[in-house]
Amino acid sequence: MRFLLDDEQRAFTRSLDAMLTAAGTAAATRAWGAGDHAPGRALWRRLADAGVFALAVPEEFEGVGPLPVETAVALVEWGRHAVPGPVVETVAAAALLARLAEDGEREPAKRFLPSLASGTASATLTLPAELPGAGPLALDADAADLILTVTDGELRLAPGHARVRTSLDAARRLAAPLPGGELLAAGPAVTAAARHAARWAALATAAQSLGVGLALLDRTVAYVRRRTQFGAPIGSFQAVKHRLADVLIRLEFARPLVFGAATTMAPGDVAAAKVTAAEAAYGAARAALQLHGAIGYTAEFDLSLWLTKARALHGAWGDPGVWRGRALATGE
Repeated sequence: MRFLLDDEQRAFTRSLDAMLTAAGTAAATRAWGAGDHAPGRALWRRLADAGVFALAVPEEFEGVGPLPVETAVALVEWGRHAVPGPVVETVAAAALLARLAEDGEREPAKRFLPSLASGTASATLTLPAELPGAGPLALDADAADLILTVTDGELRLAPGHARVRTSLDAARRLAAPLPGGELLAAGPAVTAAARHAARWAALATAAQSLGVGLALLDRTVAYVRRRTQFGAPIGSFQAVKHRLADVLIRLEFARPLVFGAATTMAPGDVAAAKVTAAEAAYGAARAALQLHGAIGYTAEFDLSLWLTKARALHGAWGDPGVWRGRALATGE
């Protein structure tokens, strides 16, 4: 199995990094958390032009995929730059609709996948409670163009959403879809597609978590090189070096698990990637908070955008305890 990215994938990473660095995503993320989606939508349009949303959509529905590895590459950069919006849910919705099409339910895919691939529409969804991370609340339902729900073997297009609720990460806005809505498909194929979508959601969340952790490490390394104490940069202290080395090791251990899982899409591999990336990012957040000292606790400091996201993603689409159980159950 190949765990390293090839030249084309690395070039894709560099192009996304350059684009998002120039875009200044922190302001868009803060605006999104305040309910202003316009700057975030502008970012989504630029990412759509780069082909990000076409990666999870089959070619027959105007995508270029499904390409799980390239999707993971994009999601790492999404997390590294704290881009707002329901990207994981849009990827999962695309996976759900594509799997339904494979099982003969082609109409929902024909209707929605082209707009998801082009980035002209975004999606959020809720899945049955027995799936990892599923629940009654949908991420960014107030911003998504499609709100899909799967309940009792039925896939529906929700007619709207209830009151938006705040979460630990202000840029992750939650709301319950309204009941009812248009019935798009029903039966065992919907249940199977929901399981498939949950696996894609876990992989995408793992990749996003990895990117968040890498951003936290980069920002903390830069800070400890500048911050002085007793006449020396605090980054020269052995305790600080060891703490950051531990963070780096955990992130570098998570990286091949994420891309290995994207290569196989095997349940056990996805479970291992989700656990390892989520905990590596959470560890990076703890180290970043402590090594930044008092300023790390302030919401006005941009570091907070990644700190809160690491914590939110730790439990998004299933916390590590759930996925450890899944990994053990697969026997892989």
